[in-house]
Amino acid sequence: MGLKSLRPLTTGQRGTMLSDFSELTKKTPEKSLTLAKRSSGGRNNYGRVTCRHRGGGVKRRIRIIDFKRDKQGIPAVVKAIEYDPNRSANIALLHYADGEKRYILAPAGISLGTKIMSGKDAEIKPGNALKIQDIPPGIDIHNIEVKPGKGGKLVRAAGQVAQIRSKEGNYAQIKMPSGEIRKILVACMATIGQVGNLDHMNVKLGKAGRKRYLGFRPTVRGMAMNPVDHPNGGGEGRSKSGGGRQHLQSPWGHVKGLKTRKRKNITNRFIVERRKK
Repeated sequence: MGLKSLRPLTTGQRGTMLSDFSELTKKTPEKSLTLAKRSSGGRNNYGRVTCRHRGGGVKRRIRIIDFKRDKQGIPAVVKAIEYDPNRSANIALLHYADGEKRYILAPAGISLGTKIMSGKDAEIKPGNALKIQDIPPGIDIHNIEVKPGKGGKLVRAAGQVAQIRSKEGNYAQIKMPSGEIRKILVACMATIGQVGNLDHMNVKLGKAGRKRYLGFRPTVRGMAMNPVDHPNGGGEGRSKSGGGRQHLQSPWGHVKGLKTRKRKNITNRFIVERRKK
């Protein structure tokens, strides 16, 4: 998918870079594969704000995505490439030979009429899903399961890709987009190829209103507040004694920048090489 720039007739259009949606072939979703989505506005069941800076935005419907890819041995054809407001990647509508319809994440390189299949007999080509034990080393993959049968959890955002480095016993070493090398069970499913919509990272919204469409409300820096409102507030101008020159903290006094991962996390043994060496 390419990008389009706008003529700088207004300050909101200057510097704006948006997707041209040239890959999309259908505007309205498959209604049988959608659910209603209620916006929480960042509030919990008591009506209290637990996640700040959320609210508003345009109405959305949830698209039911097939992350498990458990319909094995039955061929399908790509009938549409669609936009999904709930994720950065586009989605592909599959029509299976038995009449069922499902959405999957649209990999780079697929188009209308592409044949796709899951299972051991599937070819090694973008969009097909197999167990990691059936995928040769060096192949690019995405939508990777962490536990067999639980559905893909890793590498699902636009443009993301992981790579199988090697296999030994029940585990394969996979290089993640972050650079981390991690062990994953070879019985887990993964999809061949790279997630599509590669230009998503180059989109520039251009104006505050376009951020509001996405459901984000304004954020005020703690340093710009008064001491009664935030630990980093206060001071005349950009003060050295207050106003952010001390340790950065959350509004509730938790110091930022500390490592939050548990030292004795049980999944540490699956990390072969960390992203920060």
